[in-house]
Amino acid sequence: MFYLKELILQLFFAHMPFVMFHVFYRDQPRNYTPKFITVTSMVCLFLSMTFGTSVVDGYFYDTRYIIMFFGLIFGGLQTGLVLLAEFILYRLYLGGSGALLALLTMLITFPVSYLLSRWYVRVERRRVITSSAGLFFAVVPIVLLYLENPSLVHQHLLFHLVAVPLQNVLGCCLLISLFRKAVADKELFINYAQNERVRAVSHMAASLVHEVRNPLTAVKGFLTLIREGATDRGRTERYIEICMSEIARTEYILSEYLAISKPIGDKLLPTDLGDLLSITKDVMSPYANMHNVLLEIEHPQEQVWILANPDKMKQVLVNFIKNAVEACAEVPQGQGKVSLDLQMAARKVTLTIRDNGVGMSEEQAKRLGSIYFSTKASGTGLGMTFSYQLILSLGGSVSVKSAPGAGTEFKISLPIYARKDENIKEELEA
Repeated sequence: MFYLKELILQLFFAHMPFVMFHVFYRDQPRNYTPKFITVTSMVCLFLSMTFGTSVVDGYFYDTRYIIMFFGLIFGGLQTGLVLLAEFILYRLYLGGSGALLALLTMLITFPVSYLLSRWYVRVERRRVITSSAGLFFAVVPIVLLYLENPSLVHQHLLFHLVAVPLQNVLGCCLLISLFRKAVADKELFINYAQNERVRAVSHMAASLVHEVRNPLTAVKGFLTLIREGATDRGRTERYIEICMSEIARTEYILSEYLAISKPIGDKLLPTDLGDLLSITKDVMSPYANMHNVLLEIEHPQEQVWILANPDKMKQVLVNFIKNAVEACAEVPQGQGKVSLDLQMAARKVTLTIRDNGVGMSEEQAKRLGSIYFSTKASGTGLGMTFSYQLILSLGGSVSVKSAPGAGTEFKISLPIYARKDENIKEELEA
């Protein structure tokens, strides 16, 4: 029972990088960094060595080799060297009669771990490598201990021949395979989210071509009248003003479309949500017009400040509006309607998005935001997953009310960023 309890504790320490990855990167549209691997591995190594199993005074058995191997695979040689330095310093601090043997064991296992880590990233049969590595990490210290003092191995034969190999093989296989699977899933999600963004932008582009054609047709007509000289000077000037206005409106729509389609950054800035909503409406209006859907917006006259990434927030608004417009596709022509209402109350700002489209069942509404779930036959659901995660990362919340055939209502709540206008202006201009 003692061995089992110690085995479970050490396996828990070994799997902390996997757990911490899900905690820190669950709501982030990005993957891990070498710095994350280094920090989490250092914490795990410290805890594992601090609470290591000891059946003989001065000799400690823990998951140090597993963590070292993990750090080399996912963090690289630099992470491995940092962990090696931490191990040496802390093992000398712990002391005991087995300190010299522990340093000798690490001197043998570290170069082999580095070679196995390089091999691991090049081959496909990775489970064989992780199993072999775990067995190697168990055999080397036991062999060296046997060469130094065979009686210690004989006295605790079951521990050395069963508990130690099981701890290393099981810990190595589980940690590396689970973490690799989590990283692959996150990478897949990021790629799908980017593809979903490209799809949304391409759909907007198609509607934008249709919308831009209208003012260009008007400009062409007025320029034809001017060229023919069939009007007096007053009307000519008026036609020129109309042409300039149409060109300016077209230029504005195109510039905002390009702003939404550009690569997204990560910096959080004080952002006027009302202004962002107006800009997004202008860009999405052609898409709504192409689907014969009326797009309306209401927001306060005063500025509504939130702390967010403007580019990401634009993408969230595009996702919600695009889905609402598409939900009205089956509504009789000309009766589809999407309304956006922005309100401030207490320390929160609430954006309500309503449509009179097909609606959803209660089960579908509950699953919104889950990865790869979509109510559309050709959808991936990544756009809504991205949107939900971003809103939650900003300290906000999303609620939905819907029923089949009765439309859908989303309520997005975000904390207000309360600062003086002068300070906000200075920060934006900096």
